[in-house]
Amino acid sequence: MNRLLLAAYPESYRSRQGAELLACLAEAYPGRSWPPPREVAALVRAGVQARARAVVDDAARPWWLDGIHLAALALAALALVPYLQDVWHWALHIDPGQHAIAFRFSGWYPWAGGPTRIRLLPYGLLPLGCLIALLRGRAWLALPAAAVMIWAGATSHGRTVFGDEGKAGLGYYGLGAPLTARDLVLSGALCVACAVLALCRPSRLRRRSYRWLAPVVLAMFVAGGLHIISVSPAFQRSLFVLEVAALIAAWVATAATGDYRWLIPVAAVAFIRTQAIVARPDAFMQTFPDLLVLLLLITPLPVLAITAQRRENRALAE
Repeated sequence: MNRLLLAAYPESYRSRQGAELLACLAEAYPGRSWPPPREVAALVRAGVQARARAVVDDAARPWWLDGIHLAALALAALALVPYLQDVWHWALHIDPGQHAIAFRFSGWYPWAGGPTRIRLLPYGLLPLGCLIALLRGRAWLALPAAAVMIWAGATSHGRTVFGDEGKAGLGYYGLGAPLTARDLVLSGALCVACAVLALCRPSRLRRRSYRWLAPVVLAMFVAGGLHIISVSPAFQRSLFVLEVAALIAAWVATAATGDYRWLIPVAAVAFIRTQAIVARPDAFMQTFPDLLVLLLLITPLPVLAITAQRRENRALAE
């Protein structure tokens, strides 16, 4: 199990000092397959810092371009979240039956029984395809998928090739109002980010391994296997924990490097969430007080900016 902790470190670190780190853990905690929680937190933090320094030391691309790339990845993941169950069922030819999210007909699945057999595709395939293309640094493939997301959301009143499931009501709530396919600000911001990335040379974009899709596949398996929809309390609490962990990781990376690139995806997600609350205040989930939600969305921005500035000042003083 200790080997899982090595995943927090960059590959160069694992190849040089991975065996030494495992040996130190085995010697410090004999007979234990997992160190104490405090030690786990320290190792993960050190791994995030090492990854952040490796990213900043890579001069192949400017910091703002990498920040926009991270923002596009975050927006694609945010758009995919409500449709994890759909894509899993569709990919494995599973008829959800009573667990269908919001279908008015079961014919959305060509292999499902029902009064109609309309061959439609799950909307979640669009943000999933966009996410995969962005992970591989192929923004010119992600751009058409983001553009089709805008078209599908704008034409959701009628039957399109992607149907109307999830576009009118159910979607990702998180800390704010629903984010469905009809919220064109999300798909529009994703499309703009992909367009900016596509205008740059493909060689300048960071290409990540397909292994980064493992958490996505796991999330689809859990959501599809347990029939957990995006408005269920378990779903929302889990996502809240993941988002807090992502914000902490962004703060750790910023504090270690003084770089502003991690501020861009945090700002993009905060903007999308805030506009959803302002545009649809009646749809707010009321899981937390309104003021607390806005503080949780906005506070990380000045915190990251101040942290980066302090790190820069400290580096100049040294």
